[in-house]
Amino acid sequence: MNVTLLIPARYGSSRFPGKPLAPINGKPMIQHVYERASLAKGLDAVYVATDDVRIKDAVESFGGKVVMTDPEAASGTDRIDDAIKQLGLNDDDIVINVQGDQPLIDPIAVEQLISLFERHPGEFSMATLAVEITNKSELDNPNHVKVVFDNNFNALYFSRARIPFGRDSNDHPVYKHLGLYAYTRSFVSAFAKLPMGRLEELEKLEQLRALEHGHKIKIAISAFDFPEVDTPEDIRICEARLAVD
Repeated sequence: MNVTLLIPARYGSSRFPGKPLAPINGKPMIQHVYERASLAKGLDAVYVATDDVRIKDAVESFGGKVVMTDPEAASGTDRIDDAIKQLGLNDDDIVINVQGDQPLIDPIAVEQLISLFERHPGEFSMATLAVEITNKSELDNPNHVKVVFDNNFNALYFSRARIPFGRDSNDHPVYKHLGLYAYTRSFVSAFAKLPMGRLEELEKLEQLRALEHGHKIKIAISAFDFPEVDTPEDIRICEARLAVD
């Protein structure tokens, strides 16, 4: 089983232009993501998938590999699909998708996803991570996506709202979705051709498209929370966390 980790990264961002190149403790953010993700065991290759030459130059300057993708790619998954076509991956190869704004990614989290496919071959085509929310301020924050899953750890729903909502009490665990995905190469290609789902459009959550079209998403529970960088203010949080790692 070949495992390729791809890091989609785009320069444009309405809230934070040039985000992948934002310096964190003297390195561009994309370098932190690349180097930390590359520490995961079981990977055969790591690439940044981008359409911007500035990101390409930055990655190559620290020795990273790049796949240049179509600037018209509608989403991160479309960028991943473009990259795997260029790389010539086989249908049963595993693709790990790590966002370019996750400089605190823990390599063990990547290994968890690889392990899911090794232990459950053929049972599902897509997997992701969740972590129990311990910071109560995140419970009703729509920027922190929540997930509920069945007894076999198959996702039931993702939402920006608090789920499940306790009618009589809220003294129960709530899980946050971590934006890290793994899927077979054949699933990525099939997913990219699916029409946008009604729930996906409402919640603005691309993973709901898979559920709406009847695909399983296997969930692994992570022991690590690694927040994404959404705004320049998040850079300071990352610098403080990295300083004590």
